[in-house]
This record gives sequence, structure tokens and C-alpha cells, in this order.
Amino acid sequence: MRSPALLTALALAVAGYQINATMLSPALPNVIDSLDTTSSAGGLSQTLFFLFSAIGQVTLARLSDYVGRRRMLLVTLVLALAGELTCVLAPNIELFIIGRSLQGVSAATFTLAYLTLHEYLPPRKFGRSLGIITAVNGGIAGIDTVIGGSVADSVGFRGIFLITGLITVIALVAVHFWVPASGTATGRMDWTGAALLGVGLTGILLALNEGSSWGWSSVPTLALLIGGVLALALFTVVERGNRNAIIDTSVLASRAGWPLLLTTIFTLAGVFGMLNFTIPLLTQTAGEGYGLSATMSALLYLTPASALGVIAAPLVGHFGPRIGWRRSVLIGAVGTAAALVPLVLVPQSQVVTFAALAALGITYTGYMLTALNGLAVALAPEDKPGSLPGLNGACFGIGASLGIAVAASAVTSTSGDGAPTFDAFHSALWTGGGFVALALITALLIKTPKSEKK
Repeated sequence: MRSPALLTALALAVAGYQINATMLSPALPNVIDSLDTTSSAGGLSQTLFFLFSAIGQVTLARLSDYVGRRRMLLVTLVLALAGELTCVLAPNIELFIIGRSLQGVSAATFTLAYLTLHEYLPPRKFGRSLGIITAVNGGIAGIDTVIGGSVADSVGFRGIFLITGLITVIALVAVHFWVPASGTATGRMDWTGAALLGVGLTGILLALNEGSSWGWSSVPTLALLIGGVLALALFTVVERGNRNAIIDTSVLASRAGWPLLLTTIFTLAGVFGMLNFTIPLLTQTAGEGYGLSATMSALLYLTPASALGVIAAPLVGHFGPRIGWRRSVLIGAVGTAAALVPLVLVPQSQVVTFAALAALGITYTGYMLTALNGLAVALAPEDKPGSLPGLNGACFGIGASLGIAVAASAVTSTSGDGAPTFDAFHSALWTGGGFVALALITALLIKTPKSEKK
């Protein structure tokens, strides 16, 4: 097995998922207009995309222990392709949401890639490869967002999914030929735990996304919230003492687990939700926003973060093991919070917005995302090396869906029944800033790995 071929195949597999997120972001207003729907429904499609990415990361990564990494990678890519075809043909927002949900499940490629690299590469090569895979997590150097905006302006959002579908097919071929078949574990898949986790997360996040339009005290909102909380409570009971548990609850309760997972959730909720919902709407809305085309919006406000992240992430992967993954996370958390302050305070300035998002390319896309993944591997129990990375991968999806749900709710509640206003976008940016502040607090509570203690 040649490591360059393996890394290429895994990078293509991850890109097959990631470009479905980044390329569509500048086209979100076009989706809303083309399907004659609302910003709330558009936000729901993004919320469910990232929600199912969280569920997919936990369930499919765990299932790969029993059926093998390569086989599960192929399954996730087939699901992504099915979702892309559904979105191409979708006549309404309902089918579009189904297609986006199928694409979201393929986020499991991230955790599967990390586990595969950890199994086949020595530590030094793993650190560098981790940085490369994480760089793909921020997009393809910003080119994908520009292409997405250009396609949205010229032929509409459906053209984006034709492009992503082609890349997914290429990834399928590469994984089939270049990723080795791995061994399998004994035991049975915890489908009960997977179902309870899915129901719980879906209920809570749907309530957060739709609560402002349905009414926070309405029966549907309360039913989803209460049902979601009860499902998660039952999930913790079922998982306790289960040898085949989909999530190791002992990891959740330890200082090596919960502060890291909360930092990941809050970071993604603050920044990813903003980049993939609030910024596209703010920059493309005429009158109340900047009134730019999808292409210019992507070029000026999404591309810099992706391009700088591609440069920074491999460097963090190289130096992270040397200065310590926990220290790298703290550097990223402080930098991300500092970059977000001017954006939250002065969003009416296009120059300030550009500069802040460019800075986030280094602090967030490059530093924070790479360091969080590296620290999850370093803090994982020796007898369960895949437990914490899998949970942390799921928290990327949970955080992203939470951030979009809260931002969409802020826009809807501030705008009322009318079109989104500048004050609505500003409110959504404040929610992002609040999440990043929480991430900075929880980052300080993360335990230092044994390997980094003097």
C-alpha cells in the first residue's frame, strides 16, 4: 500500500462530502428563490444536512468496526450520490431537504478517513496527513465557493449538484482501488442506541430551527423539544453497561471528553453556522445587506477563509505534535474569538467583514479545526482509540446544525413575517459570537494529554 495513493483517495472521499456544504453556501439565496420557499425552510435544509452528518459520523463510523472502513466509505459516497441526484431533480423544498439529508450522512467520511490514516500511517506521517484532510474540511482553497456562486448566477443551484456528483463518482473509484480492506471487530451494531440518538438530536434541533415561526410555546415545538430530551435521556440509560454501545458514556463523563466535545460544538456553531447561513444572506440581500451576486459574495467573503485554511492546516498538523495539541486548540480558540469581534460589532462595513473572515481562515479553518481533530486522537483511551475521534467528528455536525438552526431562528424572529432585515442578520451574528465565547471557556477546561505532560 502506498501512502500517497491512500491519502489521495481519502481526500477525494472527504471532498465528496465537503463540497456539498461549501459549494452550496453562496447559492442558498438562489435555492430559496428557485423553490419559492422561505429563509426558514432554507435554513432547515442546512440544519438537517449537518444534523445527519453528526448522526452519520457516529453510526457509520461505529458500523465500520464490524464491516470494514473501505466498505463503509463506499456506502457513504453512494448515499451522497443519491442525495445529489435528488437535489438536481427536486421540484420543491421538501424533496430538496431529503436530498440534503442523504448528503449529510456522508460526513462519516471524515471520521473514517482519520481512523484509516491512524491505522496505516506512523505518527509523524499521520500528523501531516491530518492537516491535509482537515484543510479539505474548509473547502478546496476557496475555488469551490467561487464555482458554486458562479453556477448559481448562471444556471442555478442544480448545476452545483451535477458537479459534486461527478466528484463523488471519482472518489468512489479512488476509494475502491486505493483504500485497503481493513479487519473487522466482533460484536453487534448498537442500532437501538443509534435510533435514540438520531431521534433525540433531530427533535431538539428541529425545535430550535422552527420554534420562532411555529411559536416557542406551540404544541409542535414543545413536543419536539420534550421528545428529543426524553430520547437522549433514554439513550444514556440504554448505553450504560452496553458492551457494544455506539458511544462510550465513560468518555463523555471524563475531563478528556466533555470539554473537548463542547469546544467543538460551540466553535462549529459559532463560525460554521455563520459562514454557511448568515454571511451568504447578508452579502447577497439587496437593500438590507450588501446586494452582491452569488459569485462576488463567494469570491470576497467565503474564498479567503478557505484559501488561507488550506495553507495553515498542514502547518498546524506539522507543528501540533511538537508544541502540543491542547496548546494548539487554545491558540486557535483565542484567535477565532479575536477575529470574530470586529465582525459582530461592525457588520455594516464590507472591509471589516472581509478582513475578519480572512483571519478566520487561519485561526478557525487552519488552526482550530486541525487542532481539535489532533487532540481528539491524543486524548482517546488506548483501548478504544476510535471512541473520542468518532464522537468529536459527530460534534462537528451537531455544532454546525445547531449554529444554523439558532441563526435561522434569530433571522426569522427579528424579521417577523417580512423579508430579512439588516438587524436580523446582525442578531444572527451575535449568536455566532456568543457560541465562540463559550468555546473559549470550555477550551480552557480541556485536559492535557499524558503525552504532552512534562
